[in-house]
Order: sequence, then structure tokens, then C-alpha cells
Amino acid sequence: MISVRQLTKLYGEFPAVSDLSFEVGPGEVLGLVGPNGAGKTTTLRCLVGIIAPSQGTVAIAGHDLRADPVAAKRQLAFIPDEPYLFEYLTVAEHLRFVARVYGVADAETRAPALLQELELTDKTDVLPGELSRGMRQKLAIACGLLHDPSALILDEPLTGLDPGGMRRMKNTIAARARSGAAVVLSSHLLHLVEELCTKILVIARGRAVAYGTLEEIVAARPALQGRTLEEIFLLLTGDGDATPAAG
Repeated sequence: MISVRQLTKLYGEFPAVSDLSFEVGPGEVLGLVGPNGAGKTTTLRCLVGIIAPSQGTVAIAGHDLRADPVAAKRQLAFIPDEPYLFEYLTVAEHLRFVARVYGVADAETRAPALLQELELTDKTDVLPGELSRGMRQKLAIACGLLHDPSALILDEPLTGLDPGGMRRMKNTIAARARSGAAVVLSSHLLHLVEELCTKILVIARGRAVAYGTLEEIVAARPALQGRTLEEIFLLLTGDGDATPAAG
């Protein structure tokens, strides 16, 4: 479970994120959406401990991220939009390194299954520089999944993937939720959010403007009835014209 209470992050006097509170339970997928500059990246970095919040708390699987950071981080995986890999480690060596860091005793059993699921079986001896952008993304996700995290946090996970790879990646994310992981998915691809997410958190200018299932968000705002998710997003964030596009 991911539990966030009154999360605030200030840069000087500027509030990048203000008073965010939400929960993601086992098996749930939360879609974090908002326009550019809304505070999504700051929120994700606070969730995984890259930056400390100015106020509020984050708990991962019952472990307070500030008070018990090692225990909390052992339960999570963060896949950023740009994969950060070791230039001189092969695909197989990446997984062996992650296994040692997280103490994954059965890594020799888990790794082949992950490589097959993410279509990396024939790339085990390849260095990251020889992989396509999409394959590097798959390697980063394989590393994140190896220790079977309770909380999975993904930033634009479909970047660089072809249509077939996108479908398989959606299946991978959905499968982790079905197995009990709490998932946060940040993406500008609203069709992905609509397809995979059980709840949505819409933020604008660092604040939550809507939170809940899509049905709950629409039910609370009669003006959203009959609108597409794209139109709902534009109306909630005040980001331009929400008139349906022609054609």
C-alpha cells in the first residue's frame, strides 16, 4: 500500500506540490495525470525518496519513508521515464546486480521468466548502448520487478515501445496489480490511464483538482457527464478548449 498525507514540497517560497493526500491499496492502479508543470515529477520523486517533502508523510507498505527509508524502499520500484542503466553491465549483469542489492535469493529462477516476459531473452549478453530505447525501458522495468515490489511507481512506461511492446507492457502492469502490488502510473497517454487505472488523481498547479474513480469524478461534477476523458482532463485542469475535436 502507498499512503500519502498532506504532501507539500516547497522550492523557496514556491509550492511545487501542495497538500496532496491519497492512498493506493493492493491491486489498485492510480493514474497520476496533469498538464506539464503540474507537479507530477515532484510528487513521484517524493514518493520514492529522491527528494524529501517539506511537509507531510509518505508510507510504503506500512513503512514511513522518512523514518524508515531502507525498509520502505525495499518494498518499492520506481521506473522513471528515462531509464538509468550501467553502461558496462550486460542485461544479465544488471539483473544479477539488482539481485545482490535487494537480496533476492531466488533470482536465478525469477530472472529468466522476467526476461521472457519482457522479450529480453536473446539480449542477455548485450550492453545497454546496443539496445533500442524501448529495450532499455524493458530492462529498467525488469530490474524494478525482480524483487517483487509491493509498490510499483511508473513514469511514462510506454515511452519508446512499438505497438506490440505497448500491449505487452500493459499486460505486465496489469498482472502486477492483479498479484497485489499497489501501482502509481503517471502518463500523458489518457487512453492508457483509462484502460489500466482503477482510480485517477488529477493535479494542476501542484494541487489535486480531482481524485477517485472516473465514475466518482464525473458523478461529483454534472458538467462532465457525457464527456471523453480528454475533455474531462481539459476541463478539470483549465488547460485550453475542451470542445470535442472535429472528425
